[in-house]
Amino acid sequence: MGHPRYSTDEIVARGKEIYEKQLKSKLEPHEIGKFLVIDIDTGEYEMDEDDLAAVLRAYKKNPDGARYEMQIGYATSGTIGNAFMGAIR
Repeated sequence: MGHPRYSTDEIVARGKEIYEKQLKSKLEPHEIGKFLVIDIDTGEYEMDEDDLAAVLRAYKKNPDGARYEMQIGYATSGTIGNAFMGAIR
């Protein structure tokens, strides 16, 4: 499930930009392998070794947020948008 305000491409572009400009130097190399969920509207993020735990915390902060998830130090990762919304209600 995508997000009603953003296309997948917009979420990916904004998430990658936030990571590269604001978070990468702070998180690498100490957090390699952890999952990172970035709210692309606020720039807030959650990080955990368990991707679902990070997503759930991010969802609770902002249920309508557009989120980009990645695994620190890896080229690709899990979900984009608001995919867990239905599973938590």
